[in-house]
Amino acid sequence: MHLKKTLSLLALALCVTGASGCGKQGGEAKSESQKGGAVLAEVNGTTITENEFNKELETLPPYLKPMTETPEGKKEMLDTMVVRELILQQASKDGVDKSPQVAAKLEDLKKRVIVEAFLKKKVEESANISDADLQAYYKKNLDKFKTGDQIHASHILVKTEGEAQAIQKELKNGADFATLAKKHSIDGAAAKGGDLGWFGKGSMLPDFEKVAFSLKEGETSGIVQTKFGYHIIKLTGKRSAGVRSFEEVKDQLKQALLPEKQQEVFKKLKEDLKKGAKLNVHEDALKNLKGKAPEEGKAEPAALPVTKP
Repeated sequence: MHLKKTLSLLALALCVTGASGCGKQGGEAKSESQKGGAVLAEVNGTTITENEFNKELETLPPYLKPMTETPEGKKEMLDTMVVRELILQQASKDGVDKSPQVAAKLEDLKKRVIVEAFLKKKVEESANISDADLQAYYKKNLDKFKTGDQIHASHILVKTEGEAQAIQKELKNGADFATLAKKHSIDGAAAKGGDLGWFGKGSMLPDFEKVAFSLKEGETSGIVQTKFGYHIIKLTGKRSAGVRSFEEVKDQLKQALLPEKQQEVFKKLKEDLKKGAKLNVHEDALKNLKGKAPEEGKAEPAALPVTKP
């Protein structure tokens, strides 16, 4: 029940802030349903279609998506969309959508979206890292790719032993491990079928690690209890200590180097934009700018750390 309530609140918040706009009014309902798939609900003449429902699902965080795979979860998600539409309709009747505050926020949001789209396009187009660059970095930093013995494992984590026993029974009857992980597991790896990736000794809790390293490749463990709950572990790979090959680390290396490359592109983009503009920054006015005094009884927020991406 708690998870359903959490799903409802988060989904509703996402729907409202996402504001994709459900359906069309009255006479347009038929053409909208033909374009958007089956009509799932009608709210005062406005339709909510299958395609709109699926779009809302895409906005959910990965750890919430498995909850919507059950009939109850789908019903709960649709209910949040119905409530969202009712709120929008009532807000329109009350004139909230035409208020100066909403207009100002929409204008600010529009600017943010345009800037984000522009930067995403420009930075992604220019921030390319070639295989040759990756190879060069790899060869210069071989020491960084040395590891001890490692395993690749997946797990299903649940709160009670009874749940773990029921899942174990399903596995013995031929159920797919990844599917059950997505459906039942309560940790962040659930969205990836319980995949924990590669890890060495010392990375996990001792009780979990002891069992995981004792498994044979392809083998599934019994129920393992830790302070987080009850686990069922599946070993999917083993590799001995040594230097990881370029192919093994290529994708990981690219993801590690990409932010720095993007920062370089962004810096150059800023410089180029400034060169082609007429700028006049009033330094004196900036120095005399007075910040808003903190409200009485409220502490000033801590400064954000400046870190290298």
